Amino acid sequence: MINFLGLCVQNLFKSFKYLFSKQLRYESVIEQAAAISYDSLPISLIIAFIAAAVIAIQVSKQFLMSGADTYIGGTIAVIMIREIAPGFAALAIGARAGTAISAEIANMQVTEQVDAIKTLKIDPVGYYFTPRIIAAAITVPMAVILAEVIGIWGGLVISQMTIDLHPARYMASVWAWISTRDIYISILKASVFGILIALVCATQGYRTKGGAKEVGISTTQAAILSTIYMLIADFLINLVFYIM
Repeated sequence: MINFLGLCVQNLFKSFKYLFSKQLRYESVIEQAAAISYDSLPISLIIAFIAAAVIAIQVSKQFLMSGADTYIGGTIAVIMIREIAPGFAALAIGARAGTAISAEIANMQVTEQVDAIKTLKIDPVGYYFTPRIIAAAITVPMAVILAEVIGIWGGLVISQMTIDLHPARYMASVWAWISTRDIYISILKASVFGILIALVCATQGYRTKGGAKEVGISTTQAAILSTIYMLIADFLINLVFYIM
């Protein structure tokens, strides 16, 4: 884990160096943005909706019995924005797009396409990593924002269905509870998660050696490692902003 983390940091510095080398193709960034976040958007939104619906089912009846039904919207909104939407959406993107990144680069490595890039005096780390990291850092927050909106709306629908909570009361609670600070932290988390997904999965794929069997093993390990690093980053970000 420590050696792999060091390798990820080295690749991140190489990617930033490549970013300012004027060799970056922005068409590649757009292609990766579509592959990473746009193609993963349906599953991310479905997960956000279901998560908010489950939370609404769990809290609606208890809040109604205690006379705190006006707090349902705010509770769901805060939970979605602070934790559920960034975490679940990033995990969905990592499971889908992250493994695809790892498999693609691992396949290039075992078929010696990476060596062919080196013969052209092009840094393969910058060439393969930089567009994916930039695309993930920009588009994962966009997917998370949409997931938050869908999650809050899903909580409204379920609350109205289960306890007949009026939408105006629900939304009044939402606007009263959420703050711009929560949204900024959510966007920061999503951007960090996006960078980790692209960096960890690309690094795992890049260090793959062997054949088709090793590509499959590397893809599985990439999914596991990206999840672990995202959870660690989530804890550290929450700890830093709690102290602040």
